[in-house]
Amino acid sequence: MNNRYLLSLVISLISICTFAQDFKITGNLKDGEQKTPLEAATVVLETIKDSTVITYTISDRNGGFELKGRTQLEKANLFVTFVGYESYEREIDISKSSNLDLGTVFLDFQVESLGDVIVKSRTPPVIIKKDTLEFNAASFKTKPDATLEDLLKELPGAEVDESGQIRINGKPVNQILVNGKPFFGDDPTIATRNLTKEIINKIQVVDTKTESEEFAGEEGDADNKTINITIDEDKNKGIFGRVAAGAGTDDRFEYAGLVNYFDNDLRVSVLGGGNNINSPGFSFGEIEKMFGGANYIAFNDNGSFNINGRSFGGGQGVTNSRTAGANLANDFGEKIETSADYFYSAADSFEETNRSRENILPQNRFFSESFSSSNTSTDNHSANMRFQAKIDSTLMIEILPKLRYVEGRNNNFGRSSTRNADGEQVNVSEYNNRGVRTNREFETRLTTTKKYGNGGGFIRANANVSSNDNERDDFLNSQTDVFGNDPQEIDRNQFTDGNDLVKKFNSSVSWRLPIIAKKLFVETKYEYNAERRTNTQLVYGFDATDQLYNEIILPQSTDFKSENTYQRPELGFNYNGEKLNAGLSAGYVMRKLTGEDRLTDENGDRVRDIDFENDFDAVEANANFRYRFNKKMSLWTSYRLNNDAPDVRQLSPYVDVSDPLNTIQGNPNLDPTNRHSFNLGLNNYDWASRTGYYSYFSVNVTNNQVVNQTQVDDNFVRNTTFTNVDGTYNAYASLSYNKDFKLDSLRTLKVELSTYGNLNRFVNFFNADQYASLTKSYTPALGLRFTWKDLFEIRPEYRVSFTETSFNRDFFEGRNFTQHNMRIRTTTYFPKWLTWENDIRYVYNPNVGADFQRDAIFWNTSLAYSFMKDKSLITFKVYDLLDQNTNSRRNATESYVEDVQSTVLQQYFMLSYSYKFNTLGKKGEVRENNWFD
Repeated sequence: MNNRYLLSLVISLISICTFAQDFKITGNLKDGEQKTPLEAATVVLETIKDSTVITYTISDRNGGFELKGRTQLEKANLFVTFVGYESYEREIDISKSSNLDLGTVFLDFQVESLGDVIVKSRTPPVIIKKDTLEFNAASFKTKPDATLEDLLKELPGAEVDESGQIRINGKPVNQILVNGKPFFGDDPTIATRNLTKEIINKIQVVDTKTESEEFAGEEGDADNKTINITIDEDKNKGIFGRVAAGAGTDDRFEYAGLVNYFDNDLRVSVLGGGNNINSPGFSFGEIEKMFGGANYIAFNDNGSFNINGRSFGGGQGVTNSRTAGANLANDFGEKIETSADYFYSAADSFEETNRSRENILPQNRFFSESFSSSNTSTDNHSANMRFQAKIDSTLMIEILPKLRYVEGRNNNFGRSSTRNADGEQVNVSEYNNRGVRTNREFETRLTTTKKYGNGGGFIRANANVSSNDNERDDFLNSQTDVFGNDPQEIDRNQFTDGNDLVKKFNSSVSWRLPIIAKKLFVETKYEYNAERRTNTQLVYGFDATDQLYNEIILPQSTDFKSENTYQRPELGFNYNGEKLNAGLSAGYVMRKLTGEDRLTDENGDRVRDIDFENDFDAVEANANFRYRFNKKMSLWTSYRLNNDAPDVRQLSPYVDVSDPLNTIQGNPNLDPTNRHSFNLGLNNYDWASRTGYYSYFSVNVTNNQVVNQTQVDDNFVRNTTFTNVDGTYNAYASLSYNKDFKLDSLRTLKVELSTYGNLNRFVNFFNADQYASLTKSYTPALGLRFTWKDLFEIRPEYRVSFTETSFNRDFFEGRNFTQHNMRIRTTTYFPKWLTWENDIRYVYNPNVGADFQRDAIFWNTSLAYSFMKDKSLITFKVYDLLDQNTNSRRNATESYVEDVQSTVLQQYFMLSYSYKFNTLGKKGEVRENNWFD
């Protein structure tokens, strides 16, 4: 990294502070008549010129408030609002004093107010209600033609990373609604990156709830947030959207389009897109979406890293993907809401992989070399519907049907060779495999909720029916040679006719009985679930005489049927108070697993005598506690005991010989797994100072964990079964702290400090030897984000990861790894029609072997030119500017060390064009189309 560049940044941060002055404004808010404190009133300092928010805060339980910051302005406007009271405004002369005490400010009761509706001349920028945080979009200044994502970045307490993940006051947003309804499925970025600020009226933030939870008045998920975008009624009719296309070197391309039609309660959206740059899902190709983003980043011990599942320095092939879809939502009166969507997605992928592995056994070593080539293609069709009817104020019915059809094709080739420690060849194999798979899924869920009384009681019934039918045709041509004292030559030319059919029925009835109205409840629930599964695998050998696959191979064929049924009564208590929420429940699971192999020979006799029945009964429990000390700070904890039955195939004693080098047999004597989970969190976010910390701790202890038990002979031929082990656990802890420094009305600096650690103990076997591994890791990190509004943004980050793995048996060697990861992102906005973005990552690993590259720099950059009143955008992008996306990596586990080389996406240059259009106008009419003004 250029030291002069970093030095210039530091000097800039220091020098700009001299252009602004500090200020602190304090006061106390009280009811004008009763003289009682007003808690959670909104106090805003804004510019006189255009009412842009400089800073804001919320009054405390005593009515006190404090506004702190820096600004170049001499005068500003103080604006105070509180639900049900008249607003208070006052001009403040900041130049006369840096500390200003306003004393007691009295707010008068507003006679015209009705509930949470404030009747006044203008809307405050922020309103705090009991369970809702509401922002007025017009109060926050953004660039022209800004999107919802741009607007969210301006809101106090809101964070949006480059992948589109949103956090409000430290908590993730997992759902975005438009006028209270879902917008195009589960991808929130379709809404955030395509809805423009000009159509948005308010942004409301609430705890995430299902429709039935909202209807019944239940508490939502306090750990996740939902954003509801309300569109101004004067702008709720018309068409808006965007189209884009790009082409680049190495035959790279991308294209996308989204068109929306709003007509009051009717909403129709259509999208389509495609690319061959490994960009998942729907994308317009912005640098953040095209290059993956940091929603998930993992660093490997060889110095390669993975971003959102894409490897840099590793391999994942090259994919050509396409997608198309449509969404429809409409209301029929006040009682009935409907929505439906259809998605089509397809992908063609190619990958070649060379692998060199050292297999580590307690008394031996085996060295294998392999090559594989894979061509796959999939076509996926899915449709979802939602029907909701509020029969009256106490009864609601929801019906949610889903359909899915998937067709996949694959063509694979591979070869491998294994030698022992003396260099002697012990086995070789080669295969060609091609197949077609067809999957049909249907599911429908019915939920009925009936409220009674005024205390929060309800009765709810759920029923879910599903069917999953998976058919496959596979052709395999393979040759395996095993050497040594008992040499074997296994040649296979086979066709497999397979079918998996799973039918499920799930139902439950729950009853909430209020003991103290709207606070303390007794909750009872009864669940019944039944799953029936058939697994048919008929393997036929090739008849050279008839040139047909007509010789059934019984040892490799199955006709397996299994049933998994269970009943679960549950009793619990729930308390919902202003500050305290707590719950305790216990259930008893009564489960039965049965299975039989119905395969018969040509005489109608059963080939295998496999017929088993297992009963698994267990106690399950849940407990949760949440306490809100104030509107800034909360503590929560939870405990869960759950019981998992082994998979039916793990229980079945059927011997699977489909892989000549690894025979697998189930164990009917397996016990169910019991898992104890404990979680603890403490969060505190001060809206006034933009300072907060978030801490989290969890531990899971597992008894009777099901693990593989493998025996390996002298020719590296394996026999695998399953067994239970105790003593596995994992723990995780994290602590993060961030603070915003508002240097003045234009410049801000955000500091983010974090650290997290893991502790994992895993128990497994090598031959008859049981061993345990213990892995400890911790990662401290520092991130800075300096923003000079409308000019540029710089985001440097650094983190270092330490990992130590030890074993309780001396035939394994412990390992220690250290990784240093640095990243800097820059964005410039001057002139305002030109945006230049850079994302540079540097990875250094001192523990990599001498034959491997210890460090790497990965640099992506883009230059975007905006014109036609920001409706058009031309972007030039470079992927891997330094051409360092290598395709080799080293992986290490307790059982092997391997070097891998595989196909990856490499450097390219691309030029793209996108165009936005918008005809949204007043309710009931369409605005004149000004696309090309």
